[in-house]
Amino acid sequence: MKVACWSGPRNISTALMRSWSSRDDTYISDEPFYAHYLKKKKLKHPMYKEIINEYPNNFNEIVNNLLGSNPENKKIWYQKHMSHHLLNTENLQWISNLENCVLIRHPKQVINSYLAKNKLKDVNELGYPQQFKIIEFLKNEKKPFLVIDSQDIIENPKKFLTHWCNFLGIDFQNSMLRWKKGNHENDGIWWKHWYDNVVNSTKFEKRREKDYKTKFSKKNQLIYDSSMEYYEELLYYTQKEGVH
Repeated sequence: MKVACWSGPRNISTALMRSWSSRDDTYISDEPFYAHYLKKKKLKHPMYKEIINEYPNNFNEIVNNLLGSNPENKKIWYQKHMSHHLLNTENLQWISNLENCVLIRHPKQVINSYLAKNKLKDVNELGYPQQFKIIEFLKNEKKPFLVIDSQDIIENPKKFLTHWCNFLGIDFQNSMLRWKKGNHENDGIWWKHWYDNVVNSTKFEKRREKDYKTKFSKKNQLIYDSSMEYYEELLYYTQKEGVH
């Protein structure tokens, strides 16, 4: 079984990767399209040279690898994906071979968190349009998928991780609720720059509510409004059991 979690930035995707890595039957991969994304977009993220040199950056090579045999003969291969790393959402046929979950977060939280670290050019950098395309494709192909709001996992991790496992037809393991502090052997080398909070964590923790603003500069307000349109469409599917 190959489980793909399609997240956007500034979410709990790395904590979820920790959760799945705590299972005894699961191998994990950390953002396998990141090097491809950086090279194609010519982005100078921290450590971009090392990342491009260290990891496959040819799209077809990456896809062929992701659809190959599970590493280490593990029953489950959990693949943490950033949906905005998909530069061609017209070529999604390959994801039919995966068990797909879309992880969403409210745009006011995502955008405020994102702007604290980066400048925002357009909504595509937040992954909402790509997540919508993924769902539209899976619906057309009549393939099952699951949509989970990260806030639900934070509020009740056992309930929603059990729901996810039930959707996949696998047993929930209590080990998914806790993990060892520190980096993981399968983390991308970028963990040194981006994973400060996660490497110091041992479980899902509720965030303190912040006074997030919802009025931005004119440009960012347009991005927020567009993000909300996608988010509300995506949120609809969190109410569905065993979505097809």
